[in-house]
Amino acid sequence: MLSKIQIAQRIAKEIKDGQYINLGIGIPTLVANYIPDDLDVVLQSENGLLGIGPFPTEDNVDADLINAGKQTISMVDGSVLFSSAESFGMIRGGHVHLTILGAMEVSENGDIANWKIPGKMVKGMGGAMDLVASAENIIVAMQHCSKDGKSKLLKNCSLPITGINCVKKIVTDLAYLKVLPEGGFKLMERAPGVSVEEIQSKTEGRLVVEGDIPEMDF
Repeated sequence: MLSKIQIAQRIAKEIKDGQYINLGIGIPTLVANYIPDDLDVVLQSENGLLGIGPFPTEDNVDADLINAGKQTISMVDGSVLFSSAESFGMIRGGHVHLTILGAMEVSENGDIANWKIPGKMVKGMGGAMDLVASAENIIVAMQHCSKDGKSKLLKNCSLPITGINCVKKIVTDLAYLKVLPEGGFKLMERAPGVSVEEIQSKTEGRLVVEGDIPEMDF
């Protein structure tokens, strides 16, 4: 199975030159460390930053510079800081090309649930609802199954929905999948050493398998 770092590395391969990208809390923040050097992209954080660099080294930490997950970050040349209101104006205005975020559940129709578990204390939805409603492309980074072994790729989400019919691609610790327009998870790649049969057994929603499925290449 893939580590969190490997999930971030695989997602980084989906990034295109010239994109403005929002990285969600958790695994998505790691993607900043693996963006190819030959790509010119701009990372955005909804708390008011544009132009985020890789995570800083210990001797380069500035406690005043944090992302939406309260992690210290670095900034590249030309970076800017602004209010949260302006940040959400960018998001709601459709100026973010790609959103990478985590999820508790994703349905075979591309619905995402990632902000609340009933009965548990949560910090709130943050900017997730705005992001999934406004971004051109949405990639989810998540574990394929919950801690008790239940699939998180479902026919229908059981948790409160964040967005409907919005997820395009998913990278889990087992596989890279695309959500089909007509519904269903199309298996594109599998984690090294993971069989198609294992992925099928751990996917509650409809899994579409066509031809030989290659292993991910790192």
